[in-house]
Amino acid sequence: MKGGVRKRKNTWYYYFDLGIVDGKRKKIERSAEGAQTKAEAEAVLRRRILEYENAGTVFKPTEMTLHDFLMFWQEEYVELRLKPNTQDNYRLTIKNHILPHLGKYKLKSLTPHVLQQYMNMKVREGLARQTLSIIRGILNKALNQAVYPYKYISENPMLYVELMKDKDRKPTKEDLKIQSKENLRLLNQRITEDHPFYLPFHIGLHCGLRVGELCGLEWKHVNFDEMTIEIEQQLTKRKIEGKDIWVVSSPKSVSGYRTIPVGNALMSILKKAKMNQKENKLKYGEFYRQDPEHDFVCKKENGLHYTPSVIKYQTRELIKGKLGIEFNYHSLRHTHATMLIENGTPIKTVQKRLGHSRSAVTEDRYVHLTEKMARDAADIFDSLAQDL
Repeated sequence: MKGGVRKRKNTWYYYFDLGIVDGKRKKIERSAEGAQTKAEAEAVLRRRILEYENAGTVFKPTEMTLHDFLMFWQEEYVELRLKPNTQDNYRLTIKNHILPHLGKYKLKSLTPHVLQQYMNMKVREGLARQTLSIIRGILNKALNQAVYPYKYISENPMLYVELMKDKDRKPTKEDLKIQSKENLRLLNQRITEDHPFYLPFHIGLHCGLRVGELCGLEWKHVNFDEMTIEIEQQLTKRKIEGKDIWVVSSPKSVSGYRTIPVGNALMSILKKAKMNQKENKLKYGEFYRQDPEHDFVCKKENGLHYTPSVIKYQTRELIKGKLGIEFNYHSLRHTHATMLIENGTPIKTVQKRLGHSRSAVTEDRYVHLTEKMARDAADIFDSLAQDL
């Protein structure tokens, strides 16, 4: 590592390189802490360099900073292996949360102590647990690859970092914006058949789809005879030639592929919507803007299909309508799951319906919210006591 000492007036200073950030070499310079001679200042310099590099690396030293490694990692791993939505999530998290504080550190200087302090700072900032988990996951995954295959460091320091927050806290109904029957009644009254959110509202409530799955749903996936909806794709945003483009992609995970049985109420709504769209196609003629490759279920009167951005706008407009309800599209998914569990649907069935990878995810998120089930369990023993 390059470094040196120099004397200004009566004080000795040491300096050495920190690495390269954004293609520019950065260095640190500090007072040599009471050194009276050049030899004493050089001894301080050696100690400080040793401390700075004391991350246990046994490989060839590198000047790479976390900033430059994460830029490289995003290009060589994230953009090639992960879905577009996850790429965007990682990019924004790295830009807004990780780089401002840790970007200047050399990889070898990222000790468990440094990283634990950083995570504790983020906890104190009051970030949502999901955001904290994403930050921790990014750092853990990236630094794992810094160990292998890249061999920049010998061990992943994130292995020793804890997320210092109440792990027993569960999301509340307010967190998930789960809608009561009264709220659903108000929404149903406001979202009439001619409302642009009418079809997304009923599909979301009856099926619990993610917004990307809703927008990626095509008529070929609706089986009116079997009364099922098949999920095999979603609509995601991808940057193509510098522009954000909505494209059809595979589901979030393997468990995202699923077939959802639905009832007569939703089937009736879908049949009518399909008939209306055929009439609109005749009405608009050559100006009908249906996607030439996909016949999406959710689209505007002129055939232009909905995107997650359109759904977000529609729900925002609903909130502006002074209903007095905390609501977004994803709250329909949470409401769907909670209502199923409250009415005795097995967790495994709810898991498959939602497309969760593990039933533990479903149980951890929703079961503690179902007060009705807890009350029903108590009533069982009341009935038993009366019969004794």
